[in-house]
Amino acid sequence: MSRIVLLHATPVAMQPVHAAFAANWPEAEIVNLLDDGLTIDRARETELSQAMIDRFVRFGMYGKDIGADGILVTCSAFGPAIDALSASAGVPVLKPNEAMFQAAIARGNNIGMLATFGPSVKTMTDEFEAYVREAGSKATLRTIIVDDAIDLLRKGDVESHNRLVAARAPELSDCDAIMLAHFSTSRAADSVRQTTDVPVLTAPDAAVAQMKALIDASVKLR
Repeated sequence: MSRIVLLHATPVAMQPVHAAFAANWPEAEIVNLLDDGLTIDRARETELSQAMIDRFVRFGMYGKDIGADGILVTCSAFGPAIDALSASAGVPVLKPNEAMFQAAIARGNNIGMLATFGPSVKTMTDEFEAYVREAGSKATLRTIIVDDAIDLLRKGDVESHNRLVAARAPELSDCDAIMLAHFSTSRAADSVRQTTDVPVLTAPDAAVAQMKALIDASVKLR
């Protein structure tokens, strides 16, 4: 049985990824590590500081110390910190949106994204553009930040969160795909799909499938 450590920076990311594992890889042993102070403190930084990167790496290395076969990060605001962790961990480390970005780029050149946590957008955009260059694609990204939605979700008002996210989706009706930026935003997938004919992509299912593929590949190499 493979042990996958999930690094959470907010509790609202937990349920969607648990559901994705249950649907796509129920045999995996998942272990949750949560530091919700990371999101609070990240929101106070315009740029991700070296101190925050170092803190995140220490957080992730604890996952390695408790026997992780793979580490899946569920918060999208820590791209450079995830890169630093990946360089040190010695096990597969997966960014939350890596698989979703690749799937979106494969669908066309005009990609939209609905985000609810503003501080994550720059690092996510940088990551998206890196995958575009790697794929030799001409894809561009247009992001809409849905104000107040994540605050409502943190208060337990899932219905209002989903309604606010879905209400902005028609603004991306000319896109080839619409990505829901965060694991937490995937809760709104059904609501968004009711407002648009554009394919709607979510991160948790794609991330779990990619992590399983990485672990399967590493097992074959042993």
